[in-house]
Amino acid sequence: MVDITHKITTLRVATAQAVVKVGKNETITAIRNDLVPKGNVLEMAKTAGLFAVKNTYQVIPDCHPLPVEYTSVDYEIEGLEVCITFTVKTVYKTGVEVEAMHGASVVALTMYDMLKPIDKEIEIKNIKLLHKKGGKSSFINTFPSPLKAAVIVCSDTISAGKKEDRAGKAIIDKLNQCNVEVTAYDIIPDEAEVIKNKTLQYTQNNHLLVFTGGTGLSERDVTPEALAPLIDRKIPGIEEAIRSYGQQRMPYAALSRSVAGMTGNCLVLALPGSTNGARESMDAIFPHVLHIFKVVKGGQHD
Repeated sequence: MVDITHKITTLRVATAQAVVKVGKNETITAIRNDLVPKGNVLEMAKTAGLFAVKNTYQVIPDCHPLPVEYTSVDYEIEGLEVCITFTVKTVYKTGVEVEAMHGASVVALTMYDMLKPIDKEIEIKNIKLLHKKGGKSSFINTFPSPLKAAVIVCSDTISAGKKEDRAGKAIIDKLNQCNVEVTAYDIIPDEAEVIKNKTLQYTQNNHLLVFTGGTGLSERDVTPEALAPLIDRKIPGIEEAIRSYGQQRMPYAALSRSVAGMTGNCLVLALPGSTNGARESMDAIFPHVLHIFKVVKGGQHD
């Protein structure tokens, strides 16, 4: 199956459709008046669809088991056609469009099975997804011009050339995926004065300033202390999202001291220095964190 461990949990909704076309008006009359020998067609088919949607992962190999938290089945009869609308909701990391289409399909198949003794001209058609929402595409923000970001790696060993940077490059990769233009990539020693100077330098002409490193518990890790007097408005929700996401994957994430806040109209982030820590922190909040620039200055940015 596709790896979804890096995804965040959101409300996912999908609605699918299937159409059952019968061969004669008498069949529709039998459905409406509960005269089908095998039983109440609409109720039996609905029940079958509910069972089906909860077991989609057992039928479709690449579907993940997921919590089905809401389903609805609606019917609309017009002429010789019964239109089935099937909606599924979950709060999870992956969408439910296949579950919705599977449910609609099984409702239609159940109707076919119950009606075939009285009608030999039944057709199932138009099985399709009508709409879905809640995944990454639902949280993409567009801007009249690209957002700009600077990435700074705080590390004594990397700045001394003793070690290669991977965390900063992982951050840049994620920013590129989110269509954020990286204007600067800097490697500096983990020193308070240097961090302060770089912050003042890069917050002037960028919308994002992302530090990696210097957020641990060692006495040498001074990034949070250096940034504290420069941040005008802390954003605790971003820090909490990063920490919560990390702890679901690594208990040591509770020890990180990530920072998030605004300096002027620039969002300043301080993320862990490990490659996995930086990558997971970015996965935890991007691309949806960019919505902040829709509310800063009423959605305007230079």
